[in-house]
Amino acid sequence: MKFKIIGLGILTTILFSCSTKNAVVKETPPPVSENKAIVSTENKAFVMTAELAAGQSLYENNCAKCHKLYTPSAFKKEDWPSILSSMQKNTKLDDTQMASISDYIHSQL
Repeated sequence: MKFKIIGLGILTTILFSCSTKNAVVKETPPPVSENKAIVSTENKAFVMTAELAAGQSLYENNCAKCHKLYTPSAFKKEDWPSILSSMQKNTKLDDTQMASISDYIHSQL
């Protein structure tokens, strides 16, 4: 009887540790004082509004699930709309969220 209880405990532990973990993550942009922050990247300074911060958060949290994140300058401005529209099918993001990502990427170019 003692071995059955121990075996059942080990089996339960193994099954529990191998199960998928579905965590709900709220996508909220990082806090920005007065809805604006000045960000400096590669000798460029621009104003990061709350909308751009939300687009950056969506880009980093959704695109990195499947592949490495590309810097916005990795592609030409003309290439991004087709890339984003093809990725929208895979990510199940709505048009508003994709517009936010697009705005963020275009602000970086």
